[in-house]
Amino acid sequence: MDRAPGLGVRLKFTLSYAGFVMLAGAFLLLVVWAFLERARHVGLVFLPSYRLAVLREFAPIGVLVLAFLLAFGLLGGWFLAGRMLAPLNRITEATRLAATGSLAHRIELPGRRDEFRELADAFDTMLARLQAHVAEQRRFAANASHELRTPLAVSKSILDLARTDPERRTGELIDRLHAVNTRAIDLTEALLLLTRAEQRTFDRERVDLSLLAEEATETLLPLAEKHGVAIRTSGEFAPALGSPALLLQLTTNLVHNAIVHNLAEGGTVAVATAVRPGGAVLTVENTGERLDPRLVSTLTEPFRRGTDRILGDHAGVGLGLAIVKSIAEAHDGELTIAPGPAGGLRVTVRLPTG
Repeated sequence: MDRAPGLGVRLKFTLSYAGFVMLAGAFLLLVVWAFLERARHVGLVFLPSYRLAVLREFAPIGVLVLAFLLAFGLLGGWFLAGRMLAPLNRITEATRLAATGSLAHRIELPGRRDEFRELADAFDTMLARLQAHVAEQRRFAANASHELRTPLAVSKSILDLARTDPERRTGELIDRLHAVNTRAIDLTEALLLLTRAEQRTFDRERVDLSLLAEEATETLLPLAEKHGVAIRTSGEFAPALGSPALLLQLTTNLVHNAIVHNLAEGGTVAVATAVRPGGAVLTVENTGERLDPRLVSTLTEPFRRGTDRILGDHAGVGLGLAIVKSIAEAHDGELTIAPGPAGGLRVTVRLPTG
């Protein structure tokens, strides 16, 4: 935004300080003159003929005093304003560096806590979060490009094979191309859903998490039966405030992940809802391999998978828990992931009741 040039803050402070000193000096001189005028009340008598002589003697001294106060106010005000505004200059310089894209710079203002120190610390915290967010977005863009590139490259290879294959096994090639194209569509839809959740562009209404849990388990029951995974659903009425479609997607992703990341035989999935102090709670727990807690902490990152052994052809696109985390945060909720004592994962989503 273009603005007309004006006086600097330091100059304004200097003039204000000098003006205050001048006013204080003038007031002091007036007090002295008033004292001389009323000197007869303290035993001193000034005849009218002497009043003019006193004024002639007092006026030059008063002018010199005011001149000294003006010079002192300007010099002292300029120095003090510079000292007071030095932290603000550092903050301004850091802001300019951040505007050019340099997010690694920190102000790190020394000294005791005051208004400038709090502002500098808040700005450093903002820069740290912004730097982490930008780094996360860059990793996400790189991973998304890689994930999208894979099905496109496979599709190109299939089409090249179909063009050069003398036997023209079109049926098999079409099936493979359909599977690859379906995966690319699923990935694109997942990316769009993740963006929608992060932007919070949805209407909120009352939702019962227990009904969403039942719907998700019924939808995924054939997948669970196919892989020999038993699903148990329990719980109570758990009202939350949010988007029914997004919260259903959250629940479905959790149940889907619990099924496909499970034991090869005899696996179980437990889905429960409850109301706890602070909000409604959805818990999805499954059996499976033992997981390193350090690995568990990274599972909500996009395109991270907790195990290389995934049942069947339903491995997903690596955005399941990332979408769950985004949807939970978009609803002002909290996602907690912990490894089970005997293996598998315990995922808890806590949402405000509104």
